[in-house]
Amino acid sequence: METSSEEIVLSVCCVTYNHEKYIAQAIEGFLMQKTTFKFEVLIGEDCSTDETRKIVDEYALKYPDKITLVTSEVNVGAHKNAVRIFSKVKGRYVALCDGDDYWTDPLKLQKQVDFLEQNQDYIMCCHYSKRIKENNEIYYMNLNPKPITYSFEDILFDNDFETVLLSVVFRNTPEINQMYKADWFFQSNAPDRFLKLYATFTSGKDIYVLPEIMSCYRKHTGGIWSTLHPKIIKQKTLSDLYLIIKIFKYSRVQKFKLLLYYLKNYFLFEVKDHSIQNAFSTIKTIL
Repeated sequence: METSSEEIVLSVCCVTYNHEKYIAQAIEGFLMQKTTFKFEVLIGEDCSTDETRKIVDEYALKYPDKITLVTSEVNVGAHKNAVRIFSKVKGRYVALCDGDDYWTDPLKLQKQVDFLEQNQDYIMCCHYSKRIKENNEIYYMNLNPKPITYSFEDILFDNDFETVLLSVVFRNTPEINQMYKADWFFQSNAPDRFLKLYATFTSGKDIYVLPEIMSCYRKHTGGIWSTLHPKIIKQKTLSDLYLIIKIFKYSRVQKFKLLLYYLKNYFLFEVKDHSIQNAFSTIKTIL
């Protein structure tokens, strides 16, 4: 990879809100990265009510050549926070990690960028992640990681377990830039899923998962999804499915698979939560 000494090759984007217990560990994971290329760290701090802003400020002052604080005087919400960070990205690759998660391998970014440089048929590179509870107890870790390739259909039908946000590095394409400006993006409940869908759909390329554990995903009571009732989660994922049905174009075979996916996972729920008319309207939209 040929780059000038001043060119920023990769941008790390970190969204954070009320992560005072965790944000330092996330930032340390960014700073420990050993790379042959220059990278920047953009931290979107969304007017936290705890000490998160103070902690980020301290790091930004200590590492002004590496860390840029992106914030405002008012809370803008997770979607707008992510969008304003992405608008400042300079790298041709982008890595993501929320402020309550962290990286564990100092060569993580180097390995992922090397892979994408050498494999132009992939739009995104991920890796395995350990998953822990609030007390640091491990509740999931694959002890035998193997290489995986995920396609658009895999993402569409939730067959993408090893692509959690903190493991993602993707090519910064014009199409992905447009996604962050689309009205539907702000309506989505799981924007990371839409990122993976949109990246694979618009590029026609796949996602590769390196067979290494290089990060740690944290499940805690302050998480966006952690405290939600299962019914609320179902409503949100169904709402996202409505968007997915409308945004992307599908072949006849994909429409049939999408119909089966809906019938298996959402049909009875929509009948009970809304009405039979709503359910049949969804089916009609799919077909």
